[in-house]
Amino acid sequence: MNGIKDLLRALHGDEEHLSREFVTAADLHRADHEVHHVAMDLAGWSREHTRRIAETARAYDLKLDPPGEPHYGLLSAIGRKTAEAVGHRPEPALLLLRDLRDLHLAASGNSLYWEMVAQAAQATRDEALLDLATRCHPGTLRQMRWTNTMIKTLSPQALASLR
Repeated sequence: MNGIKDLLRALHGDEEHLSREFVTAADLHRADHEVHHVAMDLAGWSREHTRRIAETARAYDLKLDPPGEPHYGLLSAIGRKTAEAVGHRPEPALLLLRDLRDLHLAASGNSLYWEMVAQAAQATRDEALLDLATRCHPGTLRQMRWTNTMIKTLSPQALASLR
């Protein structure tokens, strides 16, 4: 069962991280209303996943913190402002593409963890674990679809305009 504990701990931390990253992206790209609002919604999904993981982990005598309140990515914003001050001013569209890529990769990693949770649940015949994966994994897949769609939509104009 230690493998399942390790898996739940890792997924819990990665869902928290993804939630923070969605909030950071929403903050940094608040001028793009669709990105801002959808990213905030998707952050909420990861917070909900984190809450559900913490609840399920109790059955494994694993105490995981419930999700915290969303906070804006001050460090990311400071990092970008510093880069601008020293003369590295990437185009906003390129920053958004980079952030969407990072969000997609983080969600993809979580998706793989959800697959492992489902497989572990089936191997151990653990209904609560299977229910967790069944309820949460579709949200992660939707997060991936949104980031992928946004990348496909924004890439042509953002990248072609740099010529």
